[in-house]
Amino acid sequence: MRVAGSSAFPQAFAQPAAKMAALSGCAPWRRGWLPALQFARRGSKAVTRHWKAMHFQRQKLMAVTEYLAPRPAVPPRCLPRRRETLQEDNGYARLLRRQVEEAFRDNRMIAICQYNSMPGEDVVLMRHYLRKHNIEVKFVLNEIVRPVLSQSKYKNLLPLFVARNILLVSREAKVKEMLRVLKGVPQINLLGACIDDTILSRQGVENFAKLPSLEAAQGQTVGALALLPSQTSSLLQRSSAHLMALLDQHICQLQDGEKGSPAEPTPAQSSEAH
Repeated sequence: MRVAGSSAFPQAFAQPAAKMAALSGCAPWRRGWLPALQFARRGSKAVTRHWKAMHFQRQKLMAVTEYLAPRPAVPPRCLPRRRETLQEDNGYARLLRRQVEEAFRDNRMIAICQYNSMPGEDVVLMRHYLRKHNIEVKFVLNEIVRPVLSQSKYKNLLPLFVARNILLVSREAKVKEMLRVLKGVPQINLLGACIDDTILSRQGVENFAKLPSLEAAQGQTVGALALLPSQTSSLLQRSSAHLMALLDQHICQLQDGEKGSPAEPTPAQSSEAH
């Protein structure tokens, strides 16, 4: 049995095949060629990773095969106590601690600053400017400073030693000069200071810098103390001096009256005239 139009069916598929053969020929397929028809899957993917309870037979198997550590032959409470081995301090660490103790003992001003990364040339320049005012820069480690401060009277300085810090020490209280130099170095932040065994915050250090020098304060104190006795003595002498001036003026008036007045008549002459 022959179907109508069956001869046209193979001819319809022969034309695309002839075109592909003409394009390809004997040469291989062109690079970068993609078929005109592509299938793209759209929509959400199937999620197969849902939680599922373990089968009870597997749970039994896991429980049976669980590792149990063997018990010690001798209970731990029956064993002798282990001697704690004390770690001996390194000699270099002891030397650094001794230097920190000397810095806090021999200097009147110890400023704690936070040190941020900065070029080496700037560090050398800052040290040079501070050394002009007899201020030394000391790089210290928190592991060295904290044990020293915890056993001294400077315990309240411990919260300042958290990050990388440096110490600015001086045998004199050169606060104004230190603040002037640190103002040009933004990488160094002043946290606090200990001046004459007194712990000050950053604001306290700035207020201390506004105070006059020790010589000027001593001169003002001496002047104020000398002013009160001088005023007291002047007040005490004012009445006596005024009294003496009045008496002198009265004596002068009496002397002038005796010289200018006529002789007074006697009582007998006055009676005869009547």
